[in-house]
Amino acid sequence: MKDYEEAIEFLGVWGPFQRLTFIVLSLNVIPNGYLPLSMVFLGDISPHHCRVPFLNSSYGGLGYNLSIPTEELKGEIILSRCRRYTEKKDSYSAYSNDTEGCVDGWVFSKERYVSTIVTEWNLVCDDAWKAPFPATAFFFGELVSSFVSGILSDRYGRKITFFSAKVLQILLGFLLAVSTSWEMFCVLYFALGVASSSLYCTGFVLGAEILIKSARETFGSMGFALFFGIGYAIMPVLSYFNRDWRTLQIVLSVVVVFIFTPLFWYIPESPRWLITQGRLNEAEAIIRAAAKRNGITSPEKIFQLEHIADTKESENESNNQKKYTWLDLIKTANVRNITVLNIIIWLAISVGFYGLSLNFSNMDGDLYRNNLLSASMDILGNVFVWFAIHYAPHRVVLPFSLLVEGALLLLILFVPQELSGVTITLALIGRLVVAGAFAFAFVYATELFPTVIRNMGLSAASAAARIGSAVSPYVAHTSTYNKTLPFILMGTLSIFSGGLSLLLPETKDEKLPELISQVKPLQCCCLKIRFDERNIEDGHVDTATQTTGREADVKI
Repeated sequence: MKDYEEAIEFLGVWGPFQRLTFIVLSLNVIPNGYLPLSMVFLGDISPHHCRVPFLNSSYGGLGYNLSIPTEELKGEIILSRCRRYTEKKDSYSAYSNDTEGCVDGWVFSKERYVSTIVTEWNLVCDDAWKAPFPATAFFFGELVSSFVSGILSDRYGRKITFFSAKVLQILLGFLLAVSTSWEMFCVLYFALGVASSSLYCTGFVLGAEILIKSARETFGSMGFALFFGIGYAIMPVLSYFNRDWRTLQIVLSVVVVFIFTPLFWYIPESPRWLITQGRLNEAEAIIRAAAKRNGITSPEKIFQLEHIADTKESENESNNQKKYTWLDLIKTANVRNITVLNIIIWLAISVGFYGLSLNFSNMDGDLYRNNLLSASMDILGNVFVWFAIHYAPHRVVLPFSLLVEGALLLLILFVPQELSGVTITLALIGRLVVAGAFAFAFVYATELFPTVIRNMGLSAASAAARIGSAVSPYVAHTSTYNKTLPFILMGTLSIFSGGLSLLLPETKDEKLPELISQVKPLQCCCLKIRFDERNIEDGHVDTATQTTGREADVKI
């Protein structure tokens, strides 16, 4: 019996249809590269000090040095950002030695920005915690999406979920630009996180299921991940030319519209998903249209009924009639192990990926240059992963990336403070490696989870990543207490997860698993047991025995 990939081999691997699918889906992920990191500029904190009545309202105006105490920041003496001297009531121009808060508001420097959400809503001093919170809200939105989008995509289809998320992404982007309060901004930014994560996860699964063999691997490394990096690289460029946060947000939303509108009609539904739903005629229609685009004559019959039957245990019902739930991620041992490890690993990767990106605003040097360099590391990391996917065992790529990242970040602890250039270089290389790890994690997880629960598996891993990304703004914020503390946290977590990733099985040059019974066990070099390959998925029973069924030596 032919499986799915054997049935569509006549279509080729890299024809016009595959290239169009690759380009269309990849272009649509560009906004995901800058939306979660736009708060680096939308919410940046400009230099500021207390406003004092009767004095020049411009930042650092004459007379402020008499009415505001000084403090040290990064070795520089500046006017206090949150305190001012108390004015004497019985003297016109004299101030006492007592201080008070900024009861008349703040004066912000306009050297870098015309406005940010911080300057508009005074998110400083006692309200300083509010500045990074929108980013956390965005990532919590992605967390919610991880649970919702997986169910919707697996139940109603990849395409409808993808396009619904895209429409929401556009509408919410424009609504953000007209926010009238910090609370409104946070709610909309949370919803934008829901839409953006749904689009990314569903779009990735859609592309991975349409493409096969080397095209699928290229899509994972040089498609979604690379264009995510391109989107991130666009962010500092657009921010440099748009210093008002509302204008910048409108520009970012317009980019989404221009990318999305011309490409709407070119994305098909996943034939793999249609087959699992028993909709063979629709799946065949998509493949025949693809063959026509590639200039290939398709066979008279592409798919047979066996494509939707469980080859292990068909009994009375085919698998397309079975409704899979989140419990299927933990019912059988092999899937449960894959799920738990991916949750831990994705959380660690996300903390490093976003924590390093956000921490560049706390490091020495120009903010726009640092972020552009960080984005370039994204692109180089994806190129590295593309080569690794094609020439290295897949179970080696992830632990190698995570262990190297952890070692580089912990090495920063031994760099003298005056050698800030060395610190930035090590952080940038760490950013390159973790960007590659994040790109590869999507490819690897797609190969580990079976089709019937693949989107839910990716969504569970993505949910863990969103927990990591949600705390990453505050991981970066710990640099205000100790400059090396973010690197200690991220480096330690990276090394721990890198060690765990050594347990994951090999998937290079293997077909995507379709059923839960086809999921591989964990591997370890130190222990061998006898394993019954009949992982009875439908009854949710795992069998590991030395005497029953077809036996094989399997590393666990």
